[in-house]
Amino acid sequence: MTGDDNSESTKIVSISNLQSPQKKNYACLIVIAGSNVGQMFRIDLEEMVIGRGHLNQIMLIDDGISRSHCRLIALPGGEVMLEDLHSTNGTYINSERVSRRLLKDGDKIQVGSTSILKFTYHDNIEENFQRQMFESALRDGLTKTYNKRYFVERLEAEFAYALRHHFPVTLFMFDLDHFKRFNDTYGHLCGDAVLVEMARRVTGSIRSEDVFARYGGEEFALITRGIPHDNAVILGDRLRMNIANRPFVYDNQQMTVTVSIGIASLPNPAINSAEELVDAADRALYQAKHAGRNRVCSFNK
Repeated sequence: MTGDDNSESTKIVSISNLQSPQKKNYACLIVIAGSNVGQMFRIDLEEMVIGRGHLNQIMLIDDGISRSHCRLIALPGGEVMLEDLHSTNGTYINSERVSRRLLKDGDKIQVGSTSILKFTYHDNIEENFQRQMFESALRDGLTKTYNKRYFVERLEAEFAYALRHHFPVTLFMFDLDHFKRFNDTYGHLCGDAVLVEMARRVTGSIRSEDVFARYGGEEFALITRGIPHDNAVILGDRLRMNIANRPFVYDNQQMTVTVSIGIASLPNPAINSAEELVDAADRALYQAKHAGRNRVCSFNK
């Protein structure tokens, strides 16, 4: 009798209950260079525009991408046509500049200075796998917010965008007040629950295009685009109140949780790099902490 014979009996299953191979393939683009490497876009509309504008179906952060750079046209039979929209820097397929071309599986499309997308076909299983891999590479395991690596990458891209287009970008730095007390009083599981609930409340109060990330420990960061500084301060205070005004509950215990928030905005002549933007928001956060906590302070210089 072999070792396998001593194990539990194999469960009998119906093969029809297993997910069968997918017959229908979906056209999609996968980012293979530039910002958001690994992100996948399914081509599921008759026309989809690629560009840096927020209204585009495929928005890419790249300093060299036009607001509406090129478009994808879905043809009968599953084929896809790519058409350049008179972009400033052109659209390239496999290193050749094109104005209009039928895409083939495996084609590499370059738009902007660094962004390259691969055109391919996936079935549902492959699509789900690709999305899960992309999300796991970007997300914090506990809070499901973006992780610090992704935050740093996006901040660099957003800073370059703001500098080039003279567009407002704001960085918020959050720090939970007296967070150590929750761990010391109720245990680390309580501390984790506080972080998760805080992240949930903030995520539910911001736009889908905003970038909310766990920066480290009990510190979080938020990047917003297109919000003037005064309105950003109002948003920061609304987020602060959303956390402070409703008790957190853990193991039938109600707890008051507060955050301090530091804000720095572009354009600002005193800020000349993404690192300086972080430093400015950190200074404002330090000011909020030392002014009594549970408040919002902004960098003004």
